[in-house]
Amino acid sequence: MKLKAGLRPSLGLVAALLLTGAAFGATQVEQYAMREGLNLNSFTRAGPVAAHVVLRSGRQPRLLVAFPAGNSGTALWFEPLAKDAEWRIEGSPRPITLRDAKGRPLHGVRFVATIDAERLVPHQAVLSSIRVIRDYQALGKAPAAVLTAPRTTGDGIRWSRDRLDGAAGYDLAMNVIGGRIAGGTILAGQDGKIRLAVTAVTGETPLSPRGGSDLLNAKAQVDSGARNALTFLSYAEKYLAGSWRFDTYFGRDTLMSVRLLMPALQPAAVETGLASVLARLSPRGEVAHEEDIGEFAILDHQRTDGTLSDEPVYNYNMVDSDYMLAPVTQAWLLDDPRGRARAQAFLAQRIDSETMGARIVRNLRFVLQQAAPFARDPIAAHLVALKPGMDAGEWRDSNDGLAGGRLPYDVNAVLVPAALEAAAALEASGLLRPYLAADDTAVFAQARAIADTWRAKAPPLFDVTVQAASARRAISDYARTLGVPDAPALASIGAQPVRFPAIALDAQGRPIPVQNSDPGFALLFEKPSAAALGVMTTSLIDAFPAGLRTDAGMLVANPAFADAGIQRKFSPNAYHGTVIWSWQQALVAAGLARQLERKDLPADVRHQVARAQSCLWDGIEKTRSVQSSELWSWRYADDGYQVVPFGAAGADVDESNAAQLWSTVYLALHRPAGPTIACTGR
Repeated sequence: MKLKAGLRPSLGLVAALLLTGAAFGATQVEQYAMREGLNLNSFTRAGPVAAHVVLRSGRQPRLLVAFPAGNSGTALWFEPLAKDAEWRIEGSPRPITLRDAKGRPLHGVRFVATIDAERLVPHQAVLSSIRVIRDYQALGKAPAAVLTAPRTTGDGIRWSRDRLDGAAGYDLAMNVIGGRIAGGTILAGQDGKIRLAVTAVTGETPLSPRGGSDLLNAKAQVDSGARNALTFLSYAEKYLAGSWRFDTYFGRDTLMSVRLLMPALQPAAVETGLASVLARLSPRGEVAHEEDIGEFAILDHQRTDGTLSDEPVYNYNMVDSDYMLAPVTQAWLLDDPRGRARAQAFLAQRIDSETMGARIVRNLRFVLQQAAPFARDPIAAHLVALKPGMDAGEWRDSNDGLAGGRLPYDVNAVLVPAALEAAAALEASGLLRPYLAADDTAVFAQARAIADTWRAKAPPLFDVTVQAASARRAISDYARTLGVPDAPALASIGAQPVRFPAIALDAQGRPIPVQNSDPGFALLFEKPSAAALGVMTTSLIDAFPAGLRTDAGMLVANPAFADAGIQRKFSPNAYHGTVIWSWQQALVAAGLARQLERKDLPADVRHQVARAQSCLWDGIEKTRSVQSSELWSWRYADDGYQVVPFGAAGADVDESNAAQLWSTVYLALHRPAGPTIACTGR
């Protein structure tokens, strides 16, 4: 398959579609493709069609097509093979619109795929919500109501069904055009390959695509990979968090992406992100983490109220997003001149008869209410904790992402004080005056003082210091466990202790000593002291496993100074383990640039921040090929750390999205021009 270098018009495909009866007229077809580890990805958008084809090679082949419409998809798993086999796509998928038996439109793609396997035995097809498909991928089971048996006729196999509520559903058809079907098994042709003509469509309601000059302004970097991914994930209604696994709204992903992309986005594109978050607030003012839509919403309602309603169901289990909304809103409505000029009009817009301004105030009331106990009595027990029964509550949202912690560093040391400061700034601006109730005045007047208490008292609770002898021993032991050299790390720290903020506090308020990348939030949203900046940037400079720096990028966690049980949970195969998340590197890059704009830093601290910036950008530039991916792992070989696609190894707990919203934020970032300070040790 010839991989496309960029998202491009394909008028030839449009002409070909006219022969199939698809009526796209002169609609531009946007397409790009990429191979990542075992996955061959092909993205298509044209009018009502948006589809992501994912063909998984190896010994456990899979054919999957994800649709942003309704966060739906069609997927087919095959029986395991005796040896590795590789998929290819001939040409590019064609966007199509078909009609079901009732005349209802189904939108999707048609493509030809080949695989160099002697036989393929279909194991299970799942046509439903991507959430159902994700669960089947992870757990090997799906609700019986959504499963449908195949129909085999001659050289074709087809799965088709209506949605659970009788609405237009989903269709997956395969015609064998190279090889044959015998007893339910697909056998290769004389050339040893199987060639399939695949049609995959959904009846879910299409979204309204946004791209080009409606999305990005002239400041956006010329980065075809990031532009391609962002375009596929951008719609007038909302942004999608990532594809194939998260083809819908996620609150945290939207807020952080809008904040980091803000300089490169058109005003309407910024406000789409903010409006999508405000539209989904809880009555208390909490930010929705995720939404269940389409058939997954129907499954939710079946369980809870016995109906077949497809009314969206919102998840409020996360705690970090509640405190992101205010600082991101401040960044647009107060700090950005474009946003300031539009602020009053934006706040006056209505969603379901309620203004944006009233919705923002609702969130700020929640922030102030949650922050009050710690302001009155600043002890660990009054910090913001994960919700009861939850193992996760912020961006490290896997079961072991916080090593069993209950009180996350990023939420308490950074986001809560940043949200309080934003509340004070927004109230002082006068923009919120039309939306405040009479009893809000006294509460909002305390916001800055409450922020000061949090800023002074919360971060020290997370401080970790490992004395030099213990640190050197821990580094050597952990390096031996991983099979990586310890010399660069030991040289980094010399005879100095290692200091860093804990990833979280446990239920008793004790720091969990996992070094982490979350000080990036403080770099972006706060104004750390010179001493705090020294600690934060040292972790970025020191070589792993003394710090977070590797040739494959900045790790999001380093458990070298924790016990063996925690170290096992933070392996290179763990979703939030010793792996590299693209957006976390971007977060730190934006934060370091922001800190270097300060005029109050001592010369030695400024020098160290600039050195950390060089270390970070050295890693970013070495990993450009995977930059738009969700995350990646590494292996140590040939005297260096090498990038390994996450999900390529059998031990990996999941697979990475090929297009991830917050991994596109490099469109608003660039390495500083001019002389740079070399990345060296302390």
